[in-house]
Amino acid sequence: AYTNYFSSLKGSRQGARVGAPRFKSKRDARQAIRFTANARWKINEAGRLLLPKIGEVKVRWSRTLPSVPSSVTVIRDAAGRYFASFVIETDPDADLARMPEADNLPSVGIDLGLTHFAVLSDGRVIDSPRFLRRAEKKLKKAQRELSRKQKGSKNREKARLRVARAHAQVADARREFHHQLSTQLIRESQAVAVEDLAVTALARTRLGKSVHDAGWAQFLAMLEYKA
Repeated sequence: AYTNYFSSLKGSRQGARVGAPRFKSKRDARQAIRFTANARWKINEAGRLLLPKIGEVKVRWSRTLPSVPSSVTVIRDAAGRYFASFVIETDPDADLARMPEADNLPSVGIDLGLTHFAVLSDGRVIDSPRFLRRAEKKLKKAQRELSRKQKGSKNREKARLRVARAHAQVADARREFHHQLSTQLIRESQAVAVEDLAVTALARTRLGKSVHDAGWAQFLAMLEYKA
């Protein structure tokens, strides 16, 4: 991390400027553990996850796995929620066969904005949900309650969890919006063109909160990997 940082300062590293490394707090509530095939974990017939030294874990599946996974990473986020992320190998030919024919589909251009989330070249306007702005009152109340609690107390930890969960709800809603819109645009378009945005630079201006609320970087990343 420090090598990249000093190389960036000297100008010998290509790409965007890298900031100084930041130490992780001992109180960081995010945790993760990875189990490979050698760890003897498995998914049983009931759809539950069997983990070594932990036992049987009930899972709420978001989708059916297309093949047997080679590893699983269990993640605990700052809001105290647990997620399981699987690594699987798929057949490229089978994946290609499932994709719709794109020859007869139109191309679309996307103009991202803050008044509207996006204006498409075919005239469609995508309204901006403004998830953060809508939840601002709830977030401020939770943050005030946290600031009043004594540091190191159980009540402060409970208040911290309430703040983390409130932020997680905003992030989840924004991510779901981005997933649905990006999937729709990729499925109905032969090609997608997006204006070149300096998202990082815009986030440092007075429009920073609105840029963060829109989540352009996350949306563009989804468009890129789904394409």
